Amino acid sequence: MIARHWRGWTKIENADAYETLLKRKVLPSLKSVEGYRGGYVLRHDGPREAEFVILNLFESIEAVKRFAGPDYSTPVFEPEAKMLLCRIEPVAMHYEVRSNTV
Repeated sequence: MIARHWRGWTKIENADAYETLLKRKVLPSLKSVEGYRGGYVLRHDGPREAEFVILNLFESIEAVKRFAGPDYSTPVFEPEAKMLLCRIEPVAMHYEVRSNTV
């Protein structure tokens, strides 16, 4: 299994809208990707920005490529997300899941 990790930040006033976009559009659309195995949205509110850590699980790197394309280390955004994010990590990281306690 592969864990895809990415971080982005919103201004604090855009954090709820971004989280709603993730929950209502982005994550449900991932369920249609063959090999997608779920994910997590983590949020930390600071005084001016909210940090979002997105962790998606895929059965293989081939499944990641079905989602993100051949240049799979490039983050994938909905157009609405680009308007809400104030800064982003330019690269999505991929990790082999070695154990799972859930």
